[in-house]
Amino acid sequence: MNILIFGKNGQVGFELSKTLLPLGNVKAVGRDECDLNNSENIKKLISDFKPDIIVNSAAYTSVDLAEKEVELAKLVNEIAPKVIANESNRLGALLIHFSTDYVFDGEKENSYNEEDPVNPVNIYGATKLAGENAIKSNCEHYIIIRTSWVVGSYGNNFLKKILKSSRQCDDIKVVNDQYGTPTPTKLLAFSTFQIIQHYILQKKYFPFGVYHLSTTGRTSWYEYACHILNYESYTNKSLTINSDDIIEINSSELVTDARRPRNSVLDSSKIKRTFKLDLPDWKTGINQILDEIHERNLP
Repeated sequence: MNILIFGKNGQVGFELSKTLLPLGNVKAVGRDECDLNNSENIKKLISDFKPDIIVNSAAYTSVDLAEKEVELAKLVNEIAPKVIANESNRLGALLIHFSTDYVFDGEKENSYNEEDPVNPVNIYGATKLAGENAIKSNCEHYIIIRTSWVVGSYGNNFLKKILKSSRQCDDIKVVNDQYGTPTPTKLLAFSTFQIIQHYILQKKYFPFGVYHLSTTGRTSWYEYACHILNYESYTNKSLTINSDDIIEINSSELVTDARRPRNSVLDSSKIKRTFKLDLPDWKTGINQILDEIHERNLP
């Protein structure tokens, strides 16, 4: 079983590169090995490796910068997935592609399921949605996984930013009116492992399509930051601030180039039911990441 992973240096790709190794001959590539801006590079890589499964975790994820670098965001988030989808379809391979909660406008009061209408409010979300549509139009055997608020011990993310600020600042300002569910990279990688196992065993009846995948529960960025520092206070004595020093602000007070959805909570019941996944509460995942950072003395 040849498995090709795009985006090995990203948060999700880093975990996928380790987790999927027992499933076969895994080749993980980053920008140095294959520039997703170049369609011919993508075609040659896939043609040479002849994967049975392609996992695309690569993306242009700079939400604010995408408002200015529209063409670059489109190349990586829309055009590259289209090329990958075409090549995957030509080989009869399974394509697993990671997408985002930002395909929604955030105006729904409760969690989003896979049947809810999409309506992105920024360029990043629009290009990711275009990538989804390109895959649907050009590939027969695909799984699109929409996830939210990705976080892990590796790479840059909100949790790492809060930890850094807690050692250097006197206070932190965090938005209190945007809601979502932090999703650990290890959960995404292991869930992908289980999905591929399911595909190998039941290829003939495999349930292709779009799925939502996140932990359970709901939180705001403010509550999320408070949980990080409250948990840290038990294990780390070098903090310069605690959760009482986090200042709640409204999103209208935060000036950004790109608008964010107010509600990014995803309903993951479909993927949990279909692939028998265990999806823990978001706090459990965050606690495990914090423990790992301390155990391995990660930056």
